[in-house]
Amino acid sequence: MNIIFFGTSNFAKIILDQLVAKDYKPILVVTTPDKPIGRKQAITSPPVKVLAKQHNISVIQPEKLSKSNPDSFGQDIDLIIVAAYGKIIPKRILDIPKYGALNVHPSLLPKWRGPSPIQYAILNGDKETGVTMMLMDEQVDHGDIVSNMKHTVSSGMTTDKLSQELASLGAGLLVETIPKWIAGKIKPREQDHKKATYSKIIKKEDGRICWSKSAKDIERQVRAFVPWPGSFFFWNNRRIEVTKGYDADSAKGKKRGEAFAMSADVLGVQTAQGVFIIEKLKLEGKNEITAKQFLNGYGDIIGATLD
Repeated sequence: MNIIFFGTSNFAKIILDQLVAKDYKPILVVTTPDKPIGRKQAITSPPVKVLAKQHNISVIQPEKLSKSNPDSFGQDIDLIIVAAYGKIIPKRILDIPKYGALNVHPSLLPKWRGPSPIQYAILNGDKETGVTMMLMDEQVDHGDIVSNMKHTVSSGMTTDKLSQELASLGAGLLVETIPKWIAGKIKPREQDHKKATYSKIIKKEDGRICWSKSAKDIERQVRAFVPWPGSFFFWNNRRIEVTKGYDADSAKGKKRGEAFAMSADVLGVQTAQGVFIIEKLKLEGKNEITAKQFLNGYGDIIGATLD
């Protein structure tokens, strides 16, 4: 089969790796351009490009698909597969392949359409999510469902971990679905558009902790924003990222945002509802440390009202 794969992230890399392993090696990979990463702003290739090069698959990285000539993707294309590509694909490209374009989406559509379904599942406290194989149309995550599979969101799950699990689940479902889809054994079904919910693009500023939220909501945020953008607050003009914590009952006599020691090595912050217990944290430019280590060096945070 002549397959073109669109993808960028580590999620997409897991999908591509399974396609190659199961003899569905694409003839072309389309991914986003290299970009500067980290403090040194080193120009870095997307994970999908790195893997494609390892398997001698041709790679293109268009800045804008809207300006791409459909003929540049080749002739006699059977199938397009999309996984966490990060850009809108024009209809004139989706219409190229004989069997359409299948998108591996990490939610149970129509729930959590959009760019951040994994983060939103955690933020919302969902106990169950999954992956959906969707026949793409010109609208975002709007197409008919080809197949799907449920997955439990375990307690304490972070976006990084859940993304890996859903990618593995989606990769397995995809290679099971492709031959059935090509053989005409699957009849796609329309989504219930009235039940659609939407995720939004996560921005860096979304990571700022708002102590007027409940401790439970903050605990979910910390897990949802691992590894990016992280969850942080400011104290004494320092940006402090919380990397792990949990929620507990409210403390008596504490005001919202007040930091206090629940014991010699436990740092708590009163929220609008409940106390958020900080287990691990990281000062900007420093390594992750425990709350006990932090209090040993910055005990004057006790009694402070955090921003």
